[in-house]
Amino acid sequence: MVTSEGLSGSPPAQAAKQHGVTSPISVAGPTEADIRRSLELEKFLVDAGLYETSEETQKREEVLSQIDQIVKDWVKQLTHQRGYSDQMVQDANAVIFTFGSYRLGVHGPGADIDTLCVGPSYVNREEDFFIILHDILADMEDVTELQPVPDAHVPVMKFKMKGISVDLLYASISVLVVQQDLDISHGSVLYSVDEQTVRSLNGCRVADQILRLVPNVEHFRTTLRCLKFWAKRRGVYSNVTGFLGGVNWALLVARVCQLYPNANPSMLVSRFFRVYTQWRWPNPVMLCSIEEDDLGIPVWDPRKNPRDRLHHMPIITPAYPCMNSSYNVSTSTLRVMMEQFQNGNKICEDIDLNKAQWSSLFEPYLFFETYKNYLQVDIIAADADDLLSWKGWVESRLRQLTLMIERDTNGMLQCHPYPTDYVDSSKQSSHCAFFMGLQRKEGVSVQEGQQFDIRATVDEFRHSVNMYMFWKPGMEIFVSHVRRRQLPSFVLPDGYKRSRPARLMSQQQADKISRREECGVNSTDRRLKRKRSSEEMADLKTSRPEKRASVSPQRTESVSPECSSRSSRTSLVSSVEDNSEVLPTGNVNSIIATNAERTPDNKNDVNEVVRRNSFDNLSIASNKDKSVSTRELSSMSGITCHTELCEEVQRDTGSNGGSDSQCSSLGEVLDVNPELLLDNGCIDIGFQDVTEELKPNVAIGIFLKAREGVNAESTQKSVIRLSLTSTA
Repeated sequence: MVTSEGLSGSPPAQAAKQHGVTSPISVAGPTEADIRRSLELEKFLVDAGLYETSEETQKREEVLSQIDQIVKDWVKQLTHQRGYSDQMVQDANAVIFTFGSYRLGVHGPGADIDTLCVGPSYVNREEDFFIILHDILADMEDVTELQPVPDAHVPVMKFKMKGISVDLLYASISVLVVQQDLDISHGSVLYSVDEQTVRSLNGCRVADQILRLVPNVEHFRTTLRCLKFWAKRRGVYSNVTGFLGGVNWALLVARVCQLYPNANPSMLVSRFFRVYTQWRWPNPVMLCSIEEDDLGIPVWDPRKNPRDRLHHMPIITPAYPCMNSSYNVSTSTLRVMMEQFQNGNKICEDIDLNKAQWSSLFEPYLFFETYKNYLQVDIIAADADDLLSWKGWVESRLRQLTLMIERDTNGMLQCHPYPTDYVDSSKQSSHCAFFMGLQRKEGVSVQEGQQFDIRATVDEFRHSVNMYMFWKPGMEIFVSHVRRRQLPSFVLPDGYKRSRPARLMSQQQADKISRREECGVNSTDRRLKRKRSSEEMADLKTSRPEKRASVSPQRTESVSPECSSRSSRTSLVSSVEDNSEVLPTGNVNSIIATNAERTPDNKNDVNEVVRRNSFDNLSIASNKDKSVSTRELSSMSGITCHTELCEEVQRDTGSNGGSDSQCSSLGEVLDVNPELLLDNGCIDIGFQDVTEELKPNVAIGIFLKAREGVNAESTQKSVIRLSLTSTA
């Protein structure tokens, strides 16, 4: 434990060694209980199958050796074709480097190998790599699922060789002959190269730098392996869909290792959730100071680059040029990750108190039970090869749909893209689907008549997707809305049974009536009583003003035969209104109401919605003028209306649990020296004046609470009433 003397004026020999840009939060080592928990954690990871066998390791090495020989022959062939001397052909060379999980030593069975091919200046990426080398690989029997992605942020060629997944990047550096012992950590490799080459080289440079900056490599690897597994189980492991990828998680774990240099893996996992639950984004996570260089390559700096101020979750790479590795994160995906951090923190507190086991931390996230409404993105292609490339392109654009919806609704409609694709095996054509959860933004007051219409947003998204440069006939994309009870069966686990609350209720009422008959209650009196009750309810409903559904212009869309076979395709209509019956004044809760099962008991309940025939056009709107009748609405729009029942589902908010008893090391350090709080949270590395230039909502700053943990006041939540109508 760091003492006040050690923080203020102790001799240098007694001061804790600093790892990273700040002093450590705690230098305490593990207790016997921590050692025992670490052994249990490592056993759990082994039992979960996160370590590959020696045979698999040997197979990976053989694949890397084969790729290395392929690219060497490829460069020699190009050198000969371009008329270079025999000596140049003999000296021509390309070198293979690894990065990512394989380089960091945390890969598991089935993981891909991130590789970088470094070649000479006269071998380019556009033609030589993505055409000539692509054709060489396509002709090899050992290579399958070959997928070039030349227009990605980091251009990559994906394929499998002998069953091992490989992501191959290419960097052409400013030399005629690439030496076999090339040191890419040296800044000279960045001279006179384009931005794509810089990004390609940075993967290897960052991986090497991470391993140099962590205090204990083995503890780092175990902790990272654990948290990557956790992120995949909780649905927040995917850089392409707006969450975090492998390098992002590695940087977050490495920073925690720097803050707790003597902690063992079980301690580091617990501290990880404790720190990032309290982290105040967009304060950046950095392993070292941001370095400038005379090469003139832009680095992450919100003081100079306005676009850097818009990043929601900056995680800065440690190698020059320092970049934000998590630029894909949006407000919606950040919200989802913060919720998962809080959940992980609570479970780790229970584990520390021997109230839970490690298995509880890795419970899968029940995405299809979390939301009442979803967007379904169906992807169709002519064959499996076309689907592979088409799916990769659409997946890379999904985060744009999230950003577009946030933009067009001013952040009031939140999206949760799920990074897993699902395949309907019953379909004959090549097909897969992605899903997004939808909900109204929580913690904002309800405004009468507020409207959202995302049909144009979806049309814009589809238009951008259809600009795919490798598009082929048969490649189609369809976006539809589905309610939770209408989710297709192929997304649900085997043996899953849907709950039927309406039928259960009817059965309970039937049992009650049966018992009353057994007790001799007169059936005629009951019928008269039910008749009077029905008449009273009818009078009550006629006395209420009718609600008008907001209508947006209809659009004519083509429907794929594969998707038009669905039994129900729906449009989405959201009416946001005050509901005094449900929400007493001063106690606003979150209600998401969707259509319940249609039963004989609910046919008379009135909630008018708009029927639309095109399943991929989405409308989210509110009832603004309740004085217009249904007949008038139909005559104005030409769209027929009908009635359905809205079920109301109350979502409890609850405050975030704190960590008073578990945050002693963090609290004691911060109590002893307030300046350390500034160091760890407020970027004492030359960015102090950023807050004056940034907007209030993106000002850089962090406040790690010393004792209160993440206790916060309950957030008031708004009302969403989603009236959903089938267009079967």
